[in-house]
Amino acid sequence: MNDSTFSWHRLRDSQLFWPLLALALIMLFNLIFTPNFYNIEIKDGHLSGFLIDILNRGSILMLVAIGMTMVIATGGVDLSVGAVVAISAATATVLINPALANQLISSEELIQDVTRTPLWLCVLAALTVSTICGIWNGLLVSRARIQPMVATLVLMVAGRGIAQLITNGQIITVYYSPYFFIGNGYLLGLPFSLYIVAIVFLIVWLFARRTAFGLFVESVGINARSSFFSGINEQNIKLIVYTLCGFCAGVAGLIYSSNVKSADANNAGLDLELDAILAVVIGGTLMSGGRFSLLASVIGALFIQSVTTTMYAVGVPAMAAMAIKGVVVLIVVLLYSDQTKNVLTHMIERVGVGS
Repeated sequence: MNDSTFSWHRLRDSQLFWPLLALALIMLFNLIFTPNFYNIEIKDGHLSGFLIDILNRGSILMLVAIGMTMVIATGGVDLSVGAVVAISAATATVLINPALANQLISSEELIQDVTRTPLWLCVLAALTVSTICGIWNGLLVSRARIQPMVATLVLMVAGRGIAQLITNGQIITVYYSPYFFIGNGYLLGLPFSLYIVAIVFLIVWLFARRTAFGLFVESVGINARSSFFSGINEQNIKLIVYTLCGFCAGVAGLIYSSNVKSADANNAGLDLELDAILAVVIGGTLMSGGRFSLLASVIGALFIQSVTTTMYAVGVPAMAAMAIKGVVVLIVVLLYSDQTKNVLTHMIERVGVGS
């Protein structure tokens, strides 16, 4: 086997190669068909443009994908992340609104830059509630031995009802500038939400790759029973990853609600779990569990957000956007198939032999 064929096999087996290829293809499309897509301007002291929008709008999906990666790596799945985003957003905004939860007042009556609860306590409460949701899912999966899809489906259905109870069935609108900075603020010209993603990613990556925890997660995903007999407490591993997933969804809920300056229990995080699962799969993590890459999942999330932004940039109607997005995703998934990889490998080997 010559060097070119050897290099191709290394690329083919790399988890970063395929999501980077998918992202490069959508960027190449924009280079050819989307005018001004790569233009970056300075507005109000910060960078502005389509690329900045992708990073800013994609921060929510990147955060959820980080938590979902750890869950899927154990062979599980969390369908409740969208509902947890709604719960987190509802908790924070109700605490900010200067009226009691059962006597919420309309946005016209709100006073500028007034909060009923200190900002740090609003954030802490939202993250605590979302983390408890993750613990709940983890207990159902690890202790009650319920199938992950069924266990998390419970909170997926009930979670929006819980968010409705928190908001008293209303859309909570807030006018508190310090809270808006979480999702709308800029630091050194870049969206502040991007720094939040970087911090969460770094913490999870260090925990997963600089300790034995990441190996335990992959071991449980490959064979939970063998891991148990090897001395790994697979119940605690699953509990931790679902708890982490709930926490990440909670952070995403804070960014979402501060970005839109409100909390809508019905629409916050809607269908987010599907995009998160897709981002993880594009990142090369198998649904059956095992080897995972947090960076590849983040790149997968950026690809999905790039597709969405591209459709808006080229003027695709909203009602057709989902259909076109599904076609693009199907093409990417086909690129990931073993049949496509085998065909490409055969072509590379023939070129290598011919040369």
